[in-house]
Amino acid sequence: MLSDQDRIFTNLYGIHDAGLKGARARGDWDNTAALIARGREALIEDVKASGLRGRGGAGFPTGLKWSFMPKEIGERPHYLVINADESEPGSCKDRDILRHDPHKLVEGALIASFAMGAHACYIYVRGEYYNEAAALQKAVDEAYDAGLLGKNAAQSGWDFDLYVHRGAGAYICGEETALIESLEGKKGMPRLKPPFPAACGLYGCPTTVNNVESIAVVPTNLRRGAGWFAALGLPKNAGTKLFSISGHVNKPCNVEEELGIPLRELIDKYCGGVRGGWDNLLAVIPGGSSVPMIPKDICDTVLMDFDSLRAVGSGLGTAAVIVMDKSTDPIKAIARLSHFYKHESCGQCTPCREGTGWMERVMNRMVEGRAEIAEIDVLYKVTKQIEGHTICALGDAAAWPIQGLIKHFRPLMEERIAAYQASKTPKMAAE
Repeated sequence: MLSDQDRIFTNLYGIHDAGLKGARARGDWDNTAALIARGREALIEDVKASGLRGRGGAGFPTGLKWSFMPKEIGERPHYLVINADESEPGSCKDRDILRHDPHKLVEGALIASFAMGAHACYIYVRGEYYNEAAALQKAVDEAYDAGLLGKNAAQSGWDFDLYVHRGAGAYICGEETALIESLEGKKGMPRLKPPFPAACGLYGCPTTVNNVESIAVVPTNLRRGAGWFAALGLPKNAGTKLFSISGHVNKPCNVEEELGIPLRELIDKYCGGVRGGWDNLLAVIPGGSSVPMIPKDICDTVLMDFDSLRAVGSGLGTAAVIVMDKSTDPIKAIARLSHFYKHESCGQCTPCREGTGWMERVMNRMVEGRAEIAEIDVLYKVTKQIEGHTICALGDAAAWPIQGLIKHFRPLMEERIAAYQASKTPKMAAE
């Protein structure tokens, strides 16, 4: 269990002052100029050494991603874009950072932008996050008034401007290139890669897109040292992580814990356990709606980190833990997610545009059992034809929940179909 002195987000629940005065009292903006004085290369190497992996879902090493930016600043300016779209069902961690600890993000934006040679950063906030965007803008305004942003930001010698941009509520804009398109004033649709954003991103300039949590942990990470961060968690899964736990638990919550904490310990210690007790657990979606569910027998022992969850056929994603007890109809739950992904598909890629609608229609029939058992295999085959065949990962996100359902609950699907067919047989005989 993570000790309080090792927690990075010290105001996650809004108990203390979220303003600049309160943030400084908690250690934020403490001699930021000294961190920047280490130099760009040193900062990137420190982040690499800490083992920090992106907190937005993919888990790509953050320092390595920063190193892809051109070393020299030519005619094209460099940009940092921070993804605060947070549209993944079940995920609500970035929201609380924006609400209660925004100065960690603002300071992190300055340091990360300097490390990548960027004089400007845009924070793209989900459209529905009206109050969160207002809280973030207040923090940005406070930082400008205190000389922490703008010319000679924080007395570092680096000029830096930070802009808060509100989106319009599209799930697809959580994908980095679709976010860039939206930021440029165009329809949010993913770009083909290559070129990658580090070569040609916002306005055709070198750009890095990072998640809110990835950037917000950077100042504390650097102050305490790469060794401190790397010592938390597990090898290749270093540091702390914000977990959003919802669903059938006694006390849903956001909590910061070490990567690699057992799932059962996470739920029992922070959420008061599963509703009706651990034996009432049916399944868990461990990383937001786009990762495959895992049944109770895996939940008993699985660790909450990128590699452990991948090993059991799921993923950590955004660490949005959705708990389902035995009152849940898992077929209906996944059918509802199929509707969501069909609704949010941008329609650019044929496998996703056509496949998400087809999967939704089949899943709606599966809920009733109005199908043939052979269709389960057809459904699985179609998910495989969508997965990996689209420009962005929305196709994968639509396919994986269904794959998890078939893998772990196929007998229930077959039972539902058999029950439906049995209910129709007497009527057919009577006719």
